[in-house]
Amino acid sequence: MSKLRKPGRNTDLEIKNFLNEYFSPSFCGAKWYNATIWLGSGMTTSCHHPPAHQVSVEDVIANPKALHNTPQKKKDRAQMQTGERPPGCEYCWKIEDMGKDAISDRVYKSVIYSQEELVDAYMLYPEDDVDLKTLEIAFDRTCQYACSYCNPAFSTQWVTDLKKHGPYEGLLSDGRGHFTHTHDSAQLYKPKETNPYVEAFFKWWESDLHKTLQELRLTGGEPMMSPHTMRLIDWFIENESPVQFALNSNLGIEDDKLDKLIEASHKIKNFQLYTSNESVGAHAEYIRDGLNWEQWQHNVERVLTEGKVDGFHVMCTINALCLESLTEFLEWMLKLKRKYGKDYPAFTLNILRFPSFQSPLVLPNELRMDYADKLDTWLENNAYKNLLLHEMEINQVQRLIDYLDVVKTPHSDTFDMPALHNDFKKFYAQYDQRRGKNIVDTFEHIGAWYSEL
Repeated sequence: MSKLRKPGRNTDLEIKNFLNEYFSPSFCGAKWYNATIWLGSGMTTSCHHPPAHQVSVEDVIANPKALHNTPQKKKDRAQMQTGERPPGCEYCWKIEDMGKDAISDRVYKSVIYSQEELVDAYMLYPEDDVDLKTLEIAFDRTCQYACSYCNPAFSTQWVTDLKKHGPYEGLLSDGRGHFTHTHDSAQLYKPKETNPYVEAFFKWWESDLHKTLQELRLTGGEPMMSPHTMRLIDWFIENESPVQFALNSNLGIEDDKLDKLIEASHKIKNFQLYTSNESVGAHAEYIRDGLNWEQWQHNVERVLTEGKVDGFHVMCTINALCLESLTEFLEWMLKLKRKYGKDYPAFTLNILRFPSFQSPLVLPNELRMDYADKLDTWLENNAYKNLLLHEMEINQVQRLIDYLDVVKTPHSDTFDMPALHNDFKKFYAQYDQRRGKNIVDTFEHIGAWYSEL
């Protein structure tokens, strides 16, 4: 099958123009071929940017493919076929509206499919079911971390926080109630209860999903803490499959779980490992509560030296606080690349929009510009001199620089800046008290600004 990247059409901008010209200016292959499904809650979305929506239990019992082919996605597909912009995909529209050369994630999420596959999607009737090609699933929300930008829907440690201390108070922009209740709807079934969404997934997987899928990514919570994970890993060990299996892990897991993960990497073909971080030292431990920076570094090195992974990826969630040491973190990524190769790791910079008060855009202009200048200098020094950065990595750093300079609000429904500053102050004051932390002592520049709020 013809891939989009080939002579004459191999840059990100050329691919964007190709999508716009031959399909529509809002077309994205992910709406057809990609999904994230949280089986604990029965929620789904086409990628990690649009808001998730509920899948009907009755629908998946009757047809497991309904885990992906929901009425909402079919409506969005119809809009993309005519060039309309589905509102839930606002992340990409905001990026593209920065300028005609701006590259949003719809390019990266379309380029992984062949021209033939994209044509098939574009020509399909919107009401028809589509067989997935890339899928991210989470069995439950069990996690030993409680990251500042996460919430109880994705972390049992966040549930513990709210049960112990009660809701966060005084937040004006927390319209989704991320920090006010335990999100029991995120885990509809108890550990020993039968979960129809999990059962539907395995039914679909064992019948024909494993025949059409190109990549399956398992996330959480922390997936290595879920009992369903080993069932899936064992399937891949016992069945030779062309499906690329990827696993998201925070790599803060105990040695015995890491041992199992490393052992599995030698037995599974096409195994990819994803982890996440975006700052260094005390900054990382503050943002990603539960993380031990030294242990995390050690576990990363263990995977790269003892494991046999076909790809190692670091996903950076770009929030306000991480900007204080993001360039130092990128330097550490380069250090690993020099030691293990250009792809070990590959990194992505995913700009946080929710919760809005933790977005990089809440910072005052002078701080944003200082961090943009640091990133610009880092990019100038490293983009083309050592050939260790992928084009996508270069573009994502440049995109962040432009984002800090051009974009003024995290999303269209965001509150005004005084409300976001109020929430920044009130949230981190309570976060510090609950978690035994101190934002002022930890972040020199942002801490000084915080003190003046």
